[in-house]
Amino acid sequence: MGFMNTRFLNSFLLVLALAPGPGIVWTAPLAAAQAQAQMYRYINAEGYPVIAYQVPPEYVAGGYEILGPNGVTIAVVPKQLSEAQQRDLDKRQLTEREAAAEKERLRNWDESLLLRYSTVADIEAARERALRDLRIRVSVLKSNQRSLKQQVERNQALVADQERLGNSINPEYFKVIDDLRSELVSTERAIEDCYAEIAVQNAGYDADVERFITLLDVVELRRSLSAGRSAEP
Repeated sequence: MGFMNTRFLNSFLLVLALAPGPGIVWTAPLAAAQAQAQMYRYINAEGYPVIAYQVPPEYVAGGYEILGPNGVTIAVVPKQLSEAQQRDLDKRQLTEREAAAEKERLRNWDESLLLRYSTVADIEAARERALRDLRIRVSVLKSNQRSLKQQVERNQALVADQERLGNSINPEYFKVIDDLRSELVSTERAIEDCYAEIAVQNAGYDADVERFITLLDVVELRRSLSAGRSAEP
């Protein structure tokens, strides 16, 4: 190859690198002067790959590849999806994200359980501590509830007595009764909230126990498998 100068040799090698395979259509000859130009590969109407220096507008929606000077794909522009295809894609991606989030949630949950507890009895002890505080609060609220009811009844009785005697009723009595009733409603709502929290706490600890037992089973299974492999000759 002594007759080839360096520029001709480089152009010749580049042409070989970009030479189309079977079924590939060149839209224009590859000249040495165009060796550094960015090129594209798309599929034409006949279904054949086409390499060109631009993508015709009618083929842009079908997607294409961007080729570097050496003919290697450096980027891919995907084809445009129909509305139905886009909805399907969005749905699949949402499902994948939800699955990944659930996997991460379970991993964090497992780590937390193994860090906090050594046995199921530890979980039950934690449950008892959490519920004891809530039960004490319910007991206090119920005591307040009884006291408020008694105060409402006592003030109502005073008003009734004054009415039977034909005396005028001080408006302050009605305000006191309304305030007591309002406080009673708030107390009853707080009691309901406590019972709801107790139910939530119980459900949470039930789930912790169930998950922890599953983790223990997995640990035991792995230990058994490891021991079995160690015993093999």
